[in-house]
Amino acid sequence: MPTIPAQSDDVTSAWMNDVLAGHTDVGRIASVRAENMGEGVGILGEVARLHLTYEPGSTGPATMVAKFQSRFPENVFVSQIMGFYLREVNFYNDLAPTLGLAIPRCFHASIDPAGTPFVILMEEITGARMIDQIAGATLDDCERIVDLGAALHAKFWETPQLYALQWLPPWNNPAYQGARELVSSKIEAFDARWSARVPSDAMAWMHEMTPRYVDMLDWWVDRGNVTLAHTDFRADNFLFGGSAGEGVVTMLDFQIMTRHVGAWDIANFLGMSVTAHHRREWQDELLRRYHGALTTHGVTGYSFERLVEDYRFCTLQQAWAQIAISDADPGNERGRILLDSMITRSFESASDNAGGEALERF
Repeated sequence: MPTIPAQSDDVTSAWMNDVLAGHTDVGRIASVRAENMGEGVGILGEVARLHLTYEPGSTGPATMVAKFQSRFPENVFVSQIMGFYLREVNFYNDLAPTLGLAIPRCFHASIDPAGTPFVILMEEITGARMIDQIAGATLDDCERIVDLGAALHAKFWETPQLYALQWLPPWNNPAYQGARELVSSKIEAFDARWSARVPSDAMAWMHEMTPRYVDMLDWWVDRGNVTLAHTDFRADNFLFGGSAGEGVVTMLDFQIMTRHVGAWDIANFLGMSVTAHHRREWQDELLRRYHGALTTHGVTGYSFERLVEDYRFCTLQQAWAQIAISDADPGNERGRILLDSMITRSFESASDNAGGEALERF
């Protein structure tokens, strides 16, 4: 197997020709030029557009999108110990072709046995619209994302296929259990920096939850009604229309998929990709839409009341999770603003939904 490039700068035409040799619709590449995909797109990794020139008589895609490990050691460390890079490579190699949802075609995905470096080459969906996560999603955007989430979750809802995915960790996997120590080492500095900008009740819950975090993970697993959760269901990970087709919503970024409740994804999107004002205004109707879509797709035995409870309790843990990545290097100004908005919005969502009541359960 050819050496895996650590960053886009390391990609050569010779390497691409080696790994793409099995694709009959990709000819011999003469040269490759890497272009950063934009500010704040990949907080935990590098995302680049590869411009391809072909040898005489050869043709293929003019561009591909490539993902690599982050350029920042702190981000690589978190991603490696949590298994994020390995998970996405496994997703593209094992599951993506059978999913039945709009996902970019993967040309190549590989990873070093040590967990880094890794690389994924995929098609570029051109001409698509992205939600500006900082500005926040519209109601129409939210409705389409909620419908997509329901289709994904219903497909794997407590199915044998879900449990057959050996690389897909349960919520209480050892790497996630280790997050307790990671947050324990950061929470005092986080409190000092953020306590004036986030609701005080939510910040108090973070301190109460940290020593009991492993208990919460076990509690979630015991609750059942789990599915394949994308787990990073935020605006930057969806493309609307473009070369995928009018009306198509393409899903991206599968580094942190888990076996968990579907409500996590809905709480994740509404809590971080929608302004707090609009989340408060639209939350109830979007939860009802999601529950109705689950029912339409065949999910039974899951009440709306249980969904609301799962959603509320997810907001607590999502706020806590921001502490773990709060000192990640965002790489640029847009990334910093995005990270800040994810922190403040998630804490506001936890507070608005009284997520701290989950602490009474375990």
